[in-house]
Amino acid sequence: MKLRVLTLTASIAAALAMSAGPASAQPAAPKLKVGLMLPYTGTFAALGTAIENGFRLYVAEQGGKLGGREIEVFKVDDESDPSKATDNVNKLIKRDQVDVLVGTVHSGVAMAMAKAAKETGTLLIVPNAGADAVTGPMCAPNIFRSSFSNWQPGYAMGEVVAKKGHKNVVTITWKYAAGDESVKGFKEALEKGGGKVTKELSLPFPNVEFQALLTEIAAAKPDAVYTFFAGGGAVKFVKDYAAAGLKGKIPLYGAGFLTDGTLEAQGADAADLLTTLHYADSLGLPRDNAFRLSYAKAYKLQPDVYAVQGYDAAQMLGIGLAAVKGDATKKDGFADALRKAKIDSPRGPFTLSKAHNPVQDIYLRQVSGKENKSIGVASKALADPGRGCRM
Repeated sequence: MKLRVLTLTASIAAALAMSAGPASAQPAAPKLKVGLMLPYTGTFAALGTAIENGFRLYVAEQGGKLGGREIEVFKVDDESDPSKATDNVNKLIKRDQVDVLVGTVHSGVAMAMAKAAKETGTLLIVPNAGADAVTGPMCAPNIFRSSFSNWQPGYAMGEVVAKKGHKNVVTITWKYAAGDESVKGFKEALEKGGGKVTKELSLPFPNVEFQALLTEIAAAKPDAVYTFFAGGGAVKFVKDYAAAGLKGKIPLYGAGFLTDGTLEAQGADAADLLTTLHYADSLGLPRDNAFRLSYAKAYKLQPDVYAVQGYDAAQMLGIGLAAVKGDATKKDGFADALRKAKIDSPRGPFTLSKAHNPVQDIYLRQVSGKENKSIGVASKALADPGRGCRM
């Protein structure tokens, strides 16, 4: 009899459990909405694609979830056009109601994103644009960068060029935030080292008619030239510099974007160029080796610095979300976790400054074949000064 009662009780319990199953199960956390605002057309299109690839690779490695929440991606092509930036970012914030913004490449567009993020409190991770103001006067508890400030590679190259004994240097760049700030960082370090920028040449973004300025450089006969260009503009500048007969006569130095993701198109004209950047090919770090293998398998391409920055944007998002159990509204806890974190990047470990910009090694790289090979560290654990940040 006792056995029969137990059996009956067990049967009832099982039936109750079956009927109550769906109601008692923990509801799945809603998807985390991530808005990717990147250039998918124009001069910087390849950069936007590489950033997205890197971001998606990290998310895939985590099983499609960060902080326990499945990721849903919304995309907007920002066209690298600052005049459309406010409308574009509002599509993601107001229309799509994203929890997190990730973008962008163009510094002018990033400034509009930072302004919108600051006004609405939306989390923003910048996976490229180096506009100094983003982690300077525009800094905020909800704004982070996984890349660099424009000042950093420029300053590191200024140190290199000064140590090489070049005293009289001409700079050339696009006339916009990234170019101006890169030159400013370069100039600051060069002058500290006893050199001088004797002429600053520029042309409007994305103009690539370099001939008149190259003629000016040839006439000035400086000891060296420092430049900031990226994407399609970088390809044309390097080729035009060689075609003008300047390669081999006047040493050309650049921020690493000059030769990152561009070597295939630049060919022999880029041979032996020296650049400074927070990433290089053939670093040989175990973390980087694993990343490069995974990226190549996923996309049938070799990754560049843009892919690394996208990957680390997702990694930073994951660190912050894990600390707040997936609740992106807990911005203080999110920020606190990232400020304390040592981020295990393919570029080498880095931390974040008080202004939320990476404190990182800047490598001196030399073009060898189709690689930007590290030939040393130009500046160890270089921290952007974060001038104007009040946080």
